[in-house]
Parts: sequence; C-alpha cells; structure tokens
Amino acid sequence: MNTTTKETEKAVLVGIITSTQKESEAKEYLKELAFLTETAGGEPVKVFIQRMETPNPATFVGTGKLLEIKEYIKENETGLIIFDDDLSPSQLRNIEKTLECKVLDRTNLILDIFAKRAQTSYAKTQVELAQYQYLLPRLTRMWTHLERQQGGIGSRGPGESEIETDRRIIRDKIARLKEQLKKIDQQMAIQRKNRGNIVRVAIVGYTNVGKSTLMNLLSKSDVFAEDKLFATLDTTVRKVVINNLPFLLTDTVGFIRKLPHHLVESFKSTLDELREADILAHVVDISHPRFEEQIEIVNKTLHDLKAQDKQIILIFNKIDNYQYVQKDEDDLTPKTDENISLEELKQTWMAQDSQFNVFISAKQKINIEQLKGVLYQEVKKIHSQRYPFEV
Repeated sequence: MNTTTKETEKAVLVGIITSTQKESEAKEYLKELAFLTETAGGEPVKVFIQRMETPNPATFVGTGKLLEIKEYIKENETGLIIFDDDLSPSQLRNIEKTLECKVLDRTNLILDIFAKRAQTSYAKTQVELAQYQYLLPRLTRMWTHLERQQGGIGSRGPGESEIETDRRIIRDKIARLKEQLKKIDQQMAIQRKNRGNIVRVAIVGYTNVGKSTLMNLLSKSDVFAEDKLFATLDTTVRKVVINNLPFLLTDTVGFIRKLPHHLVESFKSTLDELREADILAHVVDISHPRFEEQIEIVNKTLHDLKAQDKQIILIFNKIDNYQYVQKDEDDLTPKTDENISLEELKQTWMAQDSQFNVFISAKQKINIEQLKGVLYQEVKKIHSQRYPFEV
C-alpha cells in the first residue's frame, strides 16, 4: 500500500531596507510575510534582507545578493523564493532566470491565500478575476507549464491550460468574470436595499485582529475564526439584538499592508457593505507591536473607499495578550510601546474625543458588556432618527 504525505514547501523570504522603509519596518513586514507564507501552507526557512536606496529595476535586489540567494537555495534544496514587495514582469523574469526556481511576490502570495480560503462561488469568482488580472502582464514566464502544474504555493486558481494560450483569451475570460460579478453585485445591492432602514454596523480591521471571533460573540453565530491571516473571505451579515434594539452586524475581509488593488477592485460588494454601513466597528489587536501602524493602514483604506466619515467605534481587542515591560525608576530614557502600561494606553486613546474607544478581549469575554453598551447607545441614536415615533 502506497501512502503519500504532502511535504511542506520550504520558502526563502526577501526584503529590502530603503530610504522610505526603515530597518525596523522592513523586519516587521518580513515577519508578516512569514505569517502569510505559513498561512499559505509554506515554511519560511531563511530571510535575506538588503539595504539599498531604491529597488534594482532589473532584479529588485542587487546582483551580488541575488547570487548569494542562489547559492543558498542550491545548497539547501529550496525551490520557492518570496519577495515582500511587488515585482514587475521583467524583474520576475530576470530573477527566475537567475535562480531557476519558483518566484512569488507579495501580491501573488496573498492571491494564493485568497484562492485557498474562498468558500462560496462568489468569493471564488472574485479571487479568480483578481488572479487573471495579475497574471495578464506576466504570461511570459521562464519555467515550463509542466513545472507550473506541480502545484504548491502560488499555483492555485486558474488552470494552466488557459494561461498558456494567449492574452486575448485571458482578456475574454476577465471580461466574462467582470460581467458575472456585475450581475452578482446587482443582486447583492438589491439584498442590501431589502434590509430596509435597519441600522447597519460593519466590523472592519487589519487581518487577524479577532473580527470573526467578535462577530461570533455578539451575534452568537458560527463564523469561521482561526489564528491565520484572512481566515474568512465571505461577508457575513447577522441580525443582533441588544436590549430589544435590533441592528445588522457585518463581518468583512481583513485589510493588510499593500492589499492588492486587483482584490480591492474584485471585492466590490464586500466593500460596499462598508460604504453603506451606518457605524464602523474598527477592531484593533492591541497586543501587536505595531498596532498603531495597522490602524493607519485601515484608516487609509477606508479613506480610499470613501468610508472614512462614518461614526467609528475603536475596539481594542486582545487586552489579555498585551505585554508590558515595566521600566526601572532610574531609567530616564523615553518610553517605548513595550514599556507603556495598558492603563496609560487607555488614557492616551480615551483622550481622543473624535471616536469611542473600548478595550476588550473577545476570546476571554472581557468588557463585552461595556462594548454592547456603547453599540447600543450609538445604534439607538441612529434608530431614533429613523423611527422617531417608536417608544
């Protein structure tokens, strides 16, 4: 009897330090890239990082660094290289020609995860469209179609039989998928319209901050939640009642640094849920060392979607995981994120009058009643405006 076990694909990660990206940022982004790789089913085994003013237009990193990477993958039999930034088609070809292995960039990796996570036909169609749009300018690749069909990270999604034909067929496929999504978008717009004037609250936030866990807690539903990036792609809408006051609660796909614009374009209906919401519940992982940067990324994305002017409730989640390193009394150096207590953070954020701030743990069910109280008050304000004659 033959039994086959699928080996985890070993991956080398590559990033750069530039004039616009500090060393601490580059290292943090590579940690996120490692998490993305693990989410896709790979195993990061080595990280290469290079300091340079700007990326090399031909090979992204310098030729010397590229040869160093080639030597490593040859000695360690590693067949997958993942770059933390987007590669141009020419960079991709040049790097593959030198390294003679599979090369992915950040966008390709995220698209692969989305293809793996998509459950419904709608989500699969959205991801497929984004994949074809990404692949179109990158059809001239050095490795053969047979090698492409070996599978692994970066090979999920559109079949090679269509990719190997020509650009005209790919463009026709993109046009058909866009038309298909347009019809579904229209159907979903009607569904949103049929919900009437009931107040809508949309949960937003960076990926893996606990949005689905909070959704499950508030709506008593069973949305898939996992400690991995992009655990869920499909929009979930549930009716929630707090103190006899009903409202609709929507869980949305998580944002991330450099979210591929193809995906933003494809997930129009998902993002329309944000645009049409009355209140945004912005969930933040306060235990993450760069949570403030994640807040900025989400806010920028909301601005790009023209959804930044809504009432926002900031929900600082995972307070049970918050790490605090107390400074010695004689230490006069400025405080960093690591040695600011949770109480000090609360006071800092509570001082901002522009939005409501709640500190919770969805997993441990800490301060959930306080959150429900804030949601109730904000939903009630809008509800009383729409239904002024209700008692």
